[in-house]
Amino acid sequence: MKTENAPETTALQDAAEQVRQQLGLVAYTAPAVEELARFIEAQRSALPAAEREGLVMALGCFLGESLVRAYRGEWAAGQDGSTGVGIAGRLFFNPFYLVNQQLDKGLAASVATFFKSVPGRLVATSSGRKQQIS
Repeated sequence: MKTENAPETTALQDAAEQVRQQLGLVAYTAPAVEELARFIEAQRSALPAAEREGLVMALGCFLGESLVRAYRGEWAAGQDGSTGVGIAGRLFFNPFYLVNQQLDKGLAASVATFFKSVPGRLVATSSGRKQQIS
C-alpha cells in the first residue's frame, strides 16, 4: 500500500470535516461512528439512487478519517488502486465500500460494528494470522 499525496489526503480530510460539521459530530471517535451508522440507517429507505454515490463518498471520508485518527492509520492507495486507510502497515480498509455495504445490508454490515472490530483485527494480524482486507 502506498500513502496518498498531500493534496488528495487534504481533500479527503476536508470532506470528512464537512460531514462532521453537517451531522453535528463532536470528533472522529467510536461514538461518532455509531451516530454515522444511525444516520446511514435513516437514509437507507429514502435515499434517491442519484444521490447514493455522493453520500457514500462523503460518509466514507468521515469513516476513513475516524479510522486514521482513532487507530493511527493513514490515507493510502491499495494494491488495486482504491483509496482507503492503512493501519499499522498490515491492514487496509476501504471506508467507501463499508458505507456502501451498510446501505445495502443494513445493520448486519454496520460501520460502527466494523469500527469496533479494528483492535481485534490488529491483534489477529500481529499474531501471525492472515492479513484481513475489507
